[in-house]
Amino acid sequence: METKIFLNLAVKDLNKSIAFFTQLGFSFNPKFTNEKGTCLIIGKNINVMLLIEEFYQTFTNKQICNTATTNEVIISISLSSRDKVDEMMAKVIKAGASEYMNTKDYGWMYQRNFLDLDAHQWEIFYMNESEIPEMS
Repeated sequence: METKIFLNLAVKDLNKSIAFFTQLGFSFNPKFTNEKGTCLIIGKNINVMLLIEEFYQTFTNKQICNTATTNEVIISISLSSRDKVDEMMAKVIKAGASEYMNTKDYGWMYQRNFLDLDAHQWEIFYMNESEIPEMS
C-alpha cells in the first residue's frame, strides 16, 4: 500500500469551500464526501479533508484556532511554471479569496500566497530545482 497524506482543515461552510476549490480546478473524492466533509484531491497521494468545524472538533480535544489571528499550517503546492502560479492566483482572486503577503521571486523559486475562504494560508510556487543555489 502506498503512503498517502491527508491534511485536515476546519471549514465554516462546506458548500462554499467546495465551490471555491472547484473554481481553482481541484476535484473531490466522492467516497469521502458527505454533509460533514469532503476530500479535496491535491495529487495522487495528497489530499485535504475539508471538515465542518463541529465534525473537525470530534478529532481533537484542542480548540480550533482562529485563522483570522493564528496560523496553524501553511499548505504549499508546487506548480509546473511561473505562469501556472500566476494563473492559479488569478483563479483564487476570481473565486473570492485574497492574496496574502507579497510575491517572492528568488530566481530559482517563485511563490505567491493566498488565504482561502476560512483564512487558511496556501502557498503556490514554481521551483526550478536545477537552479537551486549551493548551500554554504
